Amino acid sequence: MAWMHAAPAFYAAYFFGGAFLTNAIPHFVCGVMGKPFQSPFAKPPGEGYSSSKVNVLWGFLNIVIGYVLLVPVGKFEIGFVDETAVAGLGALLFGYWMAGRFGRFNGGAAPKA
Repeated sequence: MAWMHAAPAFYAAYFFGGAFLTNAIPHFVCGVMGKPFQSPFAKPPGEGYSSSKVNVLWGFLNIVIGYVLLVPVGKFEIGFVDETAVAGLGALLFGYWMAGRFGRFNGGAAPKA
């Protein structure tokens, strides 16, 4: 069976690889744009803003971790639907969580009635 070519442990790596790549996007993009953004290095962690340079570095580290979890860990191929779906699910769920978590700081949270 084609969908059984990857070991179950690889799916965890693919899931978190997708999550790390998703986390890289806002940090790297805000950093490159010269805008501050929340990071784990701010005070308070995850709520305060870090400089654009810190965010470029943090975003790049997330890209590297995402790559390491997707590519060298197994034989990730975008053509295999199950692997791509697991990585996409990690990206979607982490992105959805991040939208709720950071929306309140950046104007993305729904107004309270």
